[in-house]
Amino acid sequence: MSTESHIIMDETAIRRALTRIAHEILERNKGIEGCVLAGIKTRGVFLAKRLAERLEEIEGKAIPWGELDVTSYRDDRAEVATERISFSIPIHDKKVILLDDVLYTGRTIRAAMEAIMDCGRPESIQLAVLADRGHRELPIRPDYIGKNVPTSKVEEIEVLLQETDGMDQVRILQSRGGQ
Repeated sequence: MSTESHIIMDETAIRRALTRIAHEILERNKGIEGCVLAGIKTRGVFLAKRLAERLEEIEGKAIPWGELDVTSYRDDRAEVATERISFSIPIHDKKVILLDDVLYTGRTIRAAMEAIMDCGRPESIQLAVLADRGHRELPIRPDYIGKNVPTSKVEEIEVLLQETDGMDQVRILQSRGGQ
């Protein structure tokens, strides 16, 4: 069995998508006052850092951001940890913007919302994703999307980032198997 891949976003497209998302966040929230970014581990954390940098370049002031590990909140893991997380940034009455690389079924985002709610009561929770591939199992819709990528269930979206993979790229993978 072999895997075919097709690049759908290169380094430039990713940079442009994050810049567009930054402007959309600023427009929707009338600036960054009262906003915090929460990057969902692993690649969402790097996207949150990049987005925070982009927002600071545009606005001239820093936006708080942090890492959110939702492992213990997942409903698709055999072993669920009983230990709940703490988020390093106060979120009470804040606009929390969750960042993730790919939105698929919505289960990771459900886990992230539960984790955030365990840390306090935000004014709102918004969602930004680099790629939305569809096939939702839960009623979750992103507020900010880098790229809509309609996929079949046999395809996968792979996000490669400089910080973890040595390059910036989003690609569709499809297995080609023989009988």
